[in-house]
Amino acid sequence: MLLPILQVNSEELTPYAIVCGDPFRAEAISRKLDHARELSFSREYRTFVGESEGVPITVVSHGVGAPGAAVCFEELIKGGVKTLIRVGTAGSYSAEVPPGSLVVSTAAVREEGLTRQLVPLGFPAVADLNVARALYEAASETEGLVKQGITVTLDAFFQGVEEFPHRKYKQAGAIAVEMEIAALYVIATLRGVSAGAIVALDGYADADLREVYNPHTDVVSSAVEREIQAAIRAIVKLHQAK
Repeated sequence: MLLPILQVNSEELTPYAIVCGDPFRAEAISRKLDHARELSFSREYRTFVGESEGVPITVVSHGVGAPGAAVCFEELIKGGVKTLIRVGTAGSYSAEVPPGSLVVSTAAVREEGLTRQLVPLGFPAVADLNVARALYEAASETEGLVKQGITVTLDAFFQGVEEFPHRKYKQAGAIAVEMEIAALYVIATLRGVSAGAIVALDGYADADLREVYNPHTDVVSSAVEREIQAAIRAIVKLHQAK
């Protein structure tokens, strides 16, 4: 079956998938796999398959924001993917978790517009317990700070006249903010598959983006490498635990 948006035949997909925003990060992840090959590059959706320790893994980019990412998640699930892990970046809510740290998202605040069109507002966006545990264990095997906890998914990146809700979610105990995890978790629950997410912190959420935001630093690049390593290792752990 040809998946019309991803432009991939479902027979070529694997039960495990790593998803990320950037098509070129998808390529970088694929280079960590054995026997990797590119299946398609359609819009923002770039798809690779390969394997690690004999476990087949799909890697797909989903672009920026929940609506486009949701299309990717839905088609992967239709194509037979059973476990999805998001690898991405996020803004920190605390100086105690600085840029270069890794955060495993155990649940996500639904501050985006997509999921309220799928489920009631009171419905939670939560990670699969086994996936989150495998991600945290694998990330803890790398060098550097690793935290786990609640993240926020927010549609907007640049602020307008409305104030972003960073302050209240920081006070409530959220660790970081990004743009897609809530959609992943809600869709995974709706469709009966497993999902988790790990993000590398690339700045502070309440900083002035025009002046200080710079995700292209060595410390962030190192964290991205660590989270890729952790995601691949987590999939192998999950497969071996079956």
